[in-house]
Amino acid sequence: MFESLSDRLGKIFDGLRGRGALSASDVDAAMREIRRALIEADVSLEVVRAFVDQVRDRAVGAEVTRSVTPGQQVIKIVHDELVAVLGESTVAIDLNAKAPVTLLMVGLQGSGKTTTTAKIAKRLKDKQKKKVLLASLDTRRPAAMEQLRVLGEQVGVDTLPIVTSETPVEIARRAEREGRLGGYDVLILDTAGRTHVDEELMVETVSIKDIANPHEILLVVDALTGQDAINVARSFDGRLDITGIVLTRVDGDGRGGAALSMRAATGKPIKLIGVGEKMDALEDFHPSRIADRILGMGDIVSLVEKAAEHVSAEDAQKMAKKLKKGSFDFEDLRNQLLQMKKMGGMGGLMSMMPGMGQMKKAMAGANIDEKVFDRQVAIINSMTKKERAAPDLLNASRRKRIAAGAGVEVSEINKLAKQHRQMADMMKKVGKGGMGALGGMMGGKMGQMMGGMGSMPDLSKMDPAQIEQMARQAGIDPNQLKGLQGAEAPAQKALPSDVGALLKSSGGPALPGLGSGAPRFPGLPGLGKKK
Repeated sequence: MFESLSDRLGKIFDGLRGRGALSASDVDAAMREIRRALIEADVSLEVVRAFVDQVRDRAVGAEVTRSVTPGQQVIKIVHDELVAVLGESTVAIDLNAKAPVTLLMVGLQGSGKTTTTAKIAKRLKDKQKKKVLLASLDTRRPAAMEQLRVLGEQVGVDTLPIVTSETPVEIARRAEREGRLGGYDVLILDTAGRTHVDEELMVETVSIKDIANPHEILLVVDALTGQDAINVARSFDGRLDITGIVLTRVDGDGRGGAALSMRAATGKPIKLIGVGEKMDALEDFHPSRIADRILGMGDIVSLVEKAAEHVSAEDAQKMAKKLKKGSFDFEDLRNQLLQMKKMGGMGGLMSMMPGMGQMKKAMAGANIDEKVFDRQVAIINSMTKKERAAPDLLNASRRKRIAAGAGVEVSEINKLAKQHRQMADMMKKVGKGGMGALGGMMGGKMGQMMGGMGSMPDLSKMDPAQIEQMARQAGIDPNQLKGLQGAEAPAQKALPSDVGALLKSSGGPALPGLGSGAPRFPGLPGLGKKK
């Protein structure tokens, strides 16, 4: 969703990087471009003004002028302020109340309330082992209640029996009673929406709130809404005092303005984001990770979490044993392709890896079709077990049979066989030579450095002179590695999960914006008021 904004900011920062000094006019020119990029991304004008003013105040101060790398320092300031706009920390759905904890879902029609209701129910059932009851209060939209019932069956969650003659308030009373008597942990109420905010909608929703006394009121907003998102959020917040926001269709091609505007305008956190149509496509909203993605820094933490979710420890162990032996057959290739698809495909993985933005664009420019991976899986599925385990068996007649079974040309089989052979050769080298062989394949200074190591050393047990020599081989400033020496460094804590916290814990001079300093962005509830 943030691709266009990320591209614009990336071009602006490319002009700042590597400069020995930044003048006030350089900063002003960069701020004008940032302002334009944010407005084009549909960020609310008042949020843009406040954001740019805050960045400019810090960028022309001693923090940048005395910095060794002023361009990098400006990028860091923009990162800090993006995190401030999006929310300092992740806020989860609060279930700390007497059961059944009631969640009230509100929003405009078409924003995805009903689907999001089912997604949240599945998430609570699977991850937190909660007993959930769903109830539809939408008596106006045709088949709305039936839709929630079907979705409830899909995710394995109970739904309140449909009584068509009841009003929304009566359904809310019955749902509360059923939730209490049925021993449910969570009750989720899906309210009706309108195509626009109107008084009738608000009066009905307020009366439901009075009856249900919800612990959480979640506003569901379509991420593609654009500039109007801020008005929708303020309207609902003013009448209902919402406790959080859920953004849907974040995987779409929207410009990301809604995410950057609503939290700043209302002061209410974005708690969840919908990243797909499937029932498990719902994620926690991590402000610092989103800021990292917008600035092209990648999102390694989310990538690792996805890998842990889709790749079992047992599978990883089996693969590690095979790598040690240097064996890699078609079954292994098939498993790798399926795992990559589950984790979002090649494009999804690249968007989370630092520095891969340009490569992803190059792939898009080359019209690389990700469906090719599906065809490759189909080809491997057309092989017998023996053929998968022993690729050398694939003679001409077998390849013709496999091509016919998969519905492709024989040339496709030849391409896949060649690709597999190259990967298998690489795996053998890694299995025999360890990190040195991998370094040789990577080439360059990093290759020389890894080649000289043989295996990955424990930096905390190395002599400072060895660390310095290793750093110089890799083209890294040895001063950046201070604190890794075992003799001088204190006990290492777990690495922070976000860039802001990592910078704060780096031991360097304190920088404004990393701590809980004076409130910023005057006049916006989410970002403090002017003192």
